[in-house]
Amino acid sequence: GKHVLVNAGPTREPIDPVRYITNRSSGKMGYAVAGAAAARGAQVTLVSGPTNLPIPEGCVLIPVETADEMYEACVTAALDADIIIAAAAVADYRPAGYSRSKIKKTADDMCIRLERTRDIVAELGRIKGARVIVGFAAETDDLLTNAQAKLASKNLDIIVANVVGGECSPFGSDENTV
Repeated sequence: GKHVLVNAGPTREPIDPVRYITNRSSGKMGYAVAGAAAARGAQVTLVSGPTNLPIPEGCVLIPVETADEMYEACVTAALDADIIIAAAAVADYRPAGYSRSKIKKTADDMCIRLERTRDIVAELGRIKGARVIVGFAAETDDLLTNAQAKLASKNLDIIVANVVGGECSPFGSDENTV
């Protein structure tokens, strides 16, 4: 009987019409959580970046591509949510400029200036109210220290600390070490 908002998957931050910056997220964790919540009787809104996964039964999908699109969709959907599970691997940075034409290769190296994206989880924590918010931290170093800092700074109730690397990495695997 609860309304659960889940975000999942990566975001893609465009450089030009053929290139983008992204990460290794498959979306499997968020989709599994969304499907489990729906199976338990929740009304589930799934805000997802690009994946190749089938929509879990009983979930309403809001497809997005960029961090800005995910930010807008999550903040809007959060207004009706009782529980928010932020499993997406949102890009922390995006190219500062977008080229409307394909950037052609030259003999020179190229630098792409990056700028911060808006922090979805921090905003959800700021407008939290009585909602329960679960966050995720994917870390290669200082797992517990970094996860505890994120838990506190973003006003989360629970954090899932994922170990990146090794046999049970959170990216693309059906197994995960938390």
